[in-house]
Amino acid sequence: MSDREALQGFTDKWLAQWPEWAVAEVFVPPERRELARAWFCLRDELAEAAWGGDDPRPGEAKLGWWAEELDGWSRGARRHPLGLALQPMPAPWTNLAACLPALRASRERPRDLDAALFALEPYAEALAGVAQGLFDAQMPAPSRSVVISLLAERLLRNPDHATPLGDLDARGWANKLLRQWPPPGQGSCPGRIHAALVRGRLQRFAAGKPPVLPRLSALARAWRAARK
Repeated sequence: MSDREALQGFTDKWLAQWPEWAVAEVFVPPERRELARAWFCLRDELAEAAWGGDDPRPGEAKLGWWAEELDGWSRGARRHPLGLALQPMPAPWTNLAACLPALRASRERPRDLDAALFALEPYAEALAGVAQGLFDAQMPAPSRSVVISLLAERLLRNPDHATPLGDLDARGWANKLLRQWPPPGQGSCPGRIHAALVRGRLQRFAAGKPPVLPRLSALARAWRAARK
C-alpha cells in the first residue's frame, strides 16, 4: 500500500465517524480540504490513544510513539501516513509533542470542571497553535474553547467514563459544558467549522437525541462558523 493510499484510509476512517464533515467542508477552500481532514484525523488518533480502551498502557505507548513522530516532523522526518499531508506544513510540531503528557494525564476522571479545564489547557494551547500555523489564521482559537471542545469529544466518545466522579450524569455534564462554551468565533476556518459540529452533537446528546447531525443542520452550522 502506498503512503497516499494509507493516508486516504486514515481519513476515510475519520469521515466514517464524522459524516457531517463531508457536507461541512464545502466551506473550506478546496486546496485545504485534504489538510483539514488529515489534521482532524490526527487529533482523533491522539484522543483515541489517550482515552480509548479499558487498559491505559497501549494508549500510553502510542502517545509516546506519537511524541517521537511529531518531534521528527519538525526536523523533516516522518513515518506515519498522515505526515504526507501534515509534516511539510510550518507548524509547531515540537510544541505539540511536548504537550502530549498533558493529554495522557487527562485520562484520569476530573474532580470537577475546573480540574478538567486545567488538565487539558496545555494540550489545547498546543492544538490551537498548530491549527493557526496550518491554516494561516490571524489568531489562534481560545484555549478554553478548545478544551471544552476536547471534553465534549471525550464525552461523545465514551459517555460512561468522561464525567467527573460524584458529579453530574452524562447529559448533565453535557449541559454544563455547553453553558461554558460560546459559539466558535476565532481561530481557523476549518477549526471553527469542526468546533461547530462538535458543539451541535453535544447539544443533541444533551437533549437525548442521536448525536450525529442531520445534513441540513450540519450545513447551516458550518456556514455560520465559516463566515465569522
